[in-house]
Amino acid sequence: MNQIVEEKVKTIMRVAIAGGGLAGLACAKYLVDAGHTPIVLESRDVLGGLVAAWKDEDGDWYETGLHAFFGAYPNMLQLMAELGISDRLQWKEHALIFNQPEKPGTYSYFRVPDIPAPFHVLTSIATSNDMLTWNQKFRFALGLWPAVVRGQKYVEDMDKYSLLEWLRRQGVDERVNTDIFVAASKALTFINPEDVSATIPLTAMNRFLQERYGSKIAFLDGSPTERLCQPIVDHITQGGGEVRLQSPLKEIVLNPDGTVKHFLLRGLDGQPDEILTADAYVSAMPVDVMKVLMPSAWKDMPFFQKLEGLEGVPVINLHLWFDRKLTDIDHLLFSRSDLLSVYADMSITCKEYEDPDRSMLELVLAPAKDWIDKSDEDIIAATLEELKKLFPQHLIGDNPAKLRKYKVVKTPRSVYTSSPGRQAYRPDQQTPVANFFLAGSYTMQRYLGSMEGAVLSGKLAAQVITNSLPSGSPLPSGTSADKPLAPV
Repeated sequence: MNQIVEEKVKTIMRVAIAGGGLAGLACAKYLVDAGHTPIVLESRDVLGGLVAAWKDEDGDWYETGLHAFFGAYPNMLQLMAELGISDRLQWKEHALIFNQPEKPGTYSYFRVPDIPAPFHVLTSIATSNDMLTWNQKFRFALGLWPAVVRGQKYVEDMDKYSLLEWLRRQGVDERVNTDIFVAASKALTFINPEDVSATIPLTAMNRFLQERYGSKIAFLDGSPTERLCQPIVDHITQGGGEVRLQSPLKEIVLNPDGTVKHFLLRGLDGQPDEILTADAYVSAMPVDVMKVLMPSAWKDMPFFQKLEGLEGVPVINLHLWFDRKLTDIDHLLFSRSDLLSVYADMSITCKEYEDPDRSMLELVLAPAKDWIDKSDEDIIAATLEELKKLFPQHLIGDNPAKLRKYKVVKTPRSVYTSSPGRQAYRPDQQTPVANFFLAGSYTMQRYLGSMEGAVLSGKLAAQVITNSLPSGSPLPSGTSADKPLAPV
């Protein structure tokens, strides 16, 4: 008797993805891994979105932001491991380093010992002797304890409070806020503790407390465009996908039933507009751009109405090249400055930017809402005044260091503004429109507005797209959203 064998045929989807930042690239990567054919559409002539970088006339790189990689970024670390580029991360001493404005040129170290969590972070707090008193340390540790024992659900419930309100409710000393959390809030969210949802820094602290290497920091060994984005592009194209630059989305065209009929791409340099059809469509664009391009037929849908509660925060990234060395610290530094957030001497921290004789400081100006419309010259002048407080021995006196050149990169709408109550407005990756999906760090996932959040959102979008098919196959094994890796 002949045996009839039924073979399940895997459906291959063609997926159009608008946005070539980390969310869009990660989505395409995992779609390729699941056997689909993504087409990534980036409006600009460079990939990366909020991690994009360019070369200046001298061949020096400048970036959209100062990007630090944490041990508590499991999806980013997993992605890099899958691409075989984990060795491009330069891991630094396991410590958090703060400037001491009252003692110019000196630093406070929270050194994290290599012992099990959460005792590693608690020990680092206890052994830091030059910022907090023992009573302040005790109240700080006690205030954090609910986030440890009650977990992420407790952390998410704290979205109704600002960080400052939460600290006061926990009885944490005001100096802990001024010494630590002002700097941490500006570094994580580009806004101050009185404006940021408590959920955001508590999510980070929860990961730091629960993961042995969660707070360990690494820098990429070169520009994100070349050293991170390009390997993802190579993986996509080798898997049959496509990545297109200078392909801006002009309109999301709908069918009569409200599903997406096609993407209409704007023609550049006198070229006609282009119709791009696919089986599924993804917006990996920033939330502010998505709101502008949203079809009118969707605007009355409660799901898309939530987006009105989200908007990007302004961010300014600065690059300053000096004629001599200003520091020898190979790490990320929290400035504790009113104007500046975090900074690093990239001539030390990044292999490709190395210069043994001269510093290149990369700094984040935050909050930037009062500066985003000011001239580059005004921004640099104010920054140099702040740097005189951090490096008086080099920038004050008879023979001060000279600024050789600078670059100012303004992002008027960066990651979403994470003020209290914003969690309720963050959408899922799966929308009510059957063939339309969202990716981006503003979408709902636990890592909020960050590189990790962007990568995870893209992975989740790829998952729901794949699973939307009756014969859809899950993402390959080993791509789970929180698989921990130990930094080296």
